[in-house]
Amino acid sequence: MEKIESFRINHLILEPGAYVSRIDKKNDTYVTTFDLRVTRPNREPVMDVPAIHTIEHLGATFLRNSSRKEDIVYFGPMGCRTGFYLLMFGKLTSEDIYDLLLEMCDFIEAFEGDIPGASAIECGNYSEQNLSMAKYYIKKYANELRTSKSLVYPE
Repeated sequence: MEKIESFRINHLILEPGAYVSRIDKKNDTYVTTFDLRVTRPNREPVMDVPAIHTIEHLGATFLRNSSRKEDIVYFGPMGCRTGFYLLMFGKLTSEDIYDLLLEMCDFIEAFEGDIPGASAIECGNYSEQNLSMAKYYIKKYANELRTSKSLVYPE
C-alpha cells in the first residue's frame, strides 16, 4: 500500500504554521487541504481535548460566517491533537488564507460567552469545552504565525 503524503512530512522538524497539505481536483473543482499545525509534534505536549473541541466550535463558527464562508468545506481537529485541518474550495496557497487565519485567532482570543453549538441538542459531547485553554493555544499559535510565518513544509 502507498504511504499517504501527510506521513511523508518529517514531523520531527515541523513547526507551528499553516501549510498546504494537498490539493485535490475533481472535474473542474479544486479543494485545498491546509495543515494548521498548532504545536510542535513529538516535542511539545498535545492539546487537550476540551480545548480542541472549543477551538473547533469557535473556528468553524467564525469561518462559516466570514467573508470566505462560501469557500469553506471543513474545519476540524487532527487525530494526533497537534493541529487542525481546514479544507477550502479553490487551488489556494497558505498566503491566500494567512489573514483569514489571524482573524479567526483574534475572534477566538476575544470570544466571551456561551460556546456556539455547545448544548445537548446541538453537539454529541457538548459539556467537554475549555474556553480558557482554547484561548491559550490560539494565542500561542497566532504569535507563532505572526513571528515565524511558517507557510511551507520544511524539507
